[in-house]
Amino acid sequence: MGRALIIGAGGVAGVVIHKCCQNSEVFEEICIASRTKSKCDAFRDKLQGKTKTVITTAQVNADNVDELIALIESYKPQVVINVALPYQDLTIMDACLATKTNYMDTANYEPEDTAKFEYSWQWAYRERFEKAGITALLGSGFDPGVTGVFCAYAQKHHFDEIHYIDILDCNGGDHGYPFATNFNPEINIREVSAKGSFIENGQWVETEPMEIKREYDFKGVGKKDMYLLHHEELESLAINIKGVKRIRFFMTFGQSYLTHLKCLENVGMTSIEPIEYEGKQIVPLQFLKAVLPDPASLGPRTVGKTNIGCIFQGVKDGKEKTYYLYNICDHQACYKEVGSQAISYTTGVPAMIGAMMLMTGTWNKPGVYNIEEFDPDPFMEALNKWGLPWEEDFNPVLVP
Repeated sequence: MGRALIIGAGGVAGVVIHKCCQNSEVFEEICIASRTKSKCDAFRDKLQGKTKTVITTAQVNADNVDELIALIESYKPQVVINVALPYQDLTIMDACLATKTNYMDTANYEPEDTAKFEYSWQWAYRERFEKAGITALLGSGFDPGVTGVFCAYAQKHHFDEIHYIDILDCNGGDHGYPFATNFNPEINIREVSAKGSFIENGQWVETEPMEIKREYDFKGVGKKDMYLLHHEELESLAINIKGVKRIRFFMTFGQSYLTHLKCLENVGMTSIEPIEYEGKQIVPLQFLKAVLPDPASLGPRTVGKTNIGCIFQGVKDGKEKTYYLYNICDHQACYKEVGSQAISYTTGVPAMIGAMMLMTGTWNKPGVYNIEEFDPDPFMEALNKWGLPWEEDFNPVLVP
């Protein structure tokens, strides 16, 4: 079918690479590119001979547009799969625009020096991508990603209007460390330590970090404390879901994680403001990232399950309706299949599927789009086929 360029060589990239190789009818060739080529080579060496997909590797600095352009022009992929850092979204989009290559990512852009993430920077590319005749698919991970597809599916098949959406992200896994993050520590801690927010009646309502707490009994996991966070998909869903009045995002955290995080905050280790140490400028959060366990190393020791999904309240045929759409994923099953824990798996599988939608032309409209703006049905079918089967509950317990 074609070739894809995968930029990034972390835990999520590892899942994307494995799933592309499983789907060799679509991904006949892939190139894995990262600043550290040895990481790319390790993935190639592990999979070569076990797949029909032809794997090559390259070194690239994703902060450098010229380097990216040169690589894309040399390799000539049908799509660039961005699983690098969110700080690098815009440089990669610039390179795709210059080479007229389809683009997709799993998380929206955020400036490295400011803990703020929103879609305005990427939405600003809409007209240029449309004129170039190429597609940028934003947020094809799980949340954002599958949660947006779930919303589009619910809107298409189950509601005339959706009034309330609660996105619930539960990780019931245990890795045995007193403190570690299940994805990039720098991104994770920036997200969790920021002020919370939700959308109500078209307006952002801001809360203090971890101010709003709820308990929920998750199928496959059990009762967990969850906290309201700001999350990027709220911004696009508020625009693209008809009749929505309120959207909230909750994520579960254990007490050990919260206690350690509070201590680290209190001593300044989560700060993104540079400080001088032994004559050098360092960012405390980046130093903390360096000493914490690599999320890619957590797979062998993480047990338990995740449960991530959306609870909807709305109206169908004049009657009130509730609906819960979710996925349960087992950490050890993920590790046995692709060598990762479930957090990387639940992000990497949808990234491969999103790229497949673009590669096959199933989703094909020039411009910059969030994932819920496409037909959800082929993506939902692919989730069942490629490792993230979804479940439904037509009488869910609602979140107060």
